[in-house]
Amino acid sequence: MIFVNITTTDLERSKAFYTALGCEINPMFTDENAACVVWDENTFFMVLTHEHFKQFTDKQIVDPHTSAQMSVAFTRDSREHVDSTVEAGLANGGSEAGTAKDYGFMYQRSLNDPDGNIIEFTYMEPQAAEQGPEAYVDEHGAGPDPVPGS
Repeated sequence: MIFVNITTTDLERSKAFYTALGCEINPMFTDENAACVVWDENTFFMVLTHEHFKQFTDKQIVDPHTSAQMSVAFTRDSREHVDSTVEAGLANGGSEAGTAKDYGFMYQRSLNDPDGNIIEFTYMEPQAAEQGPEAYVDEHGAGPDPVPGS
């Protein structure tokens, strides 16, 4: 299992945003300080208010709108699934983080959640996932926006 801890300035807004992306909220680990966002049976976001998060670190909490600390990437089942997930996020307070990237064998779009945390959604062609991107590119070509260095 993986638990990713992110901060929020508005817990209710964050819960609404992540449920719009198709996640569930686990009420057993959710209160006025934190929400447990369930992506799947092994992947969870603990969305924590700044005050609650301060209990776990002596470091300064950065503003994700102005500082990038990390990004989390999730695979989707298709390019259309990437697009529909991002569109749901945009309709619920998110903003697009850059432009879509189409490498032929892989398609990516990124969102800033309402607090500025970066979430990326990716679809990779099964052949590329199984045999590596070079095998896919050798058979199908590099695509419209080739990966640097390939």
